[in-house]
Amino acid sequence: MGEGVDPTKMCQSLVDKVARSKQLRSVTDPELLVLFEDWLDELEDEVTAYQEQHPESGEAELADNLGLSRSGAAFLIAKLRQEKEI
Repeated sequence: MGEGVDPTKMCQSLVDKVARSKQLRSVTDPELLVLFEDWLDELEDEVTAYQEQHPESGEAELADNLGLSRSGAAFLIAKLRQEKEI
């Protein structure tokens, strides 16, 4: 089985590109950004629900069960803990 989606890399790539280029900001389709934000919200909801059902689970178990990379799972757990969502 593959590593899965790595939201850390996806988020960092998007943030870097937008931050580095005013031109990119001017041509970025706002609907695409909304879709990305919606996808990330849904992914965070899945992580939150999983953590509520399996409070003792770690990054590896979360990654395996949600089809994420381990670094992606670690990023989402850290983000949600920082935001006090889990």
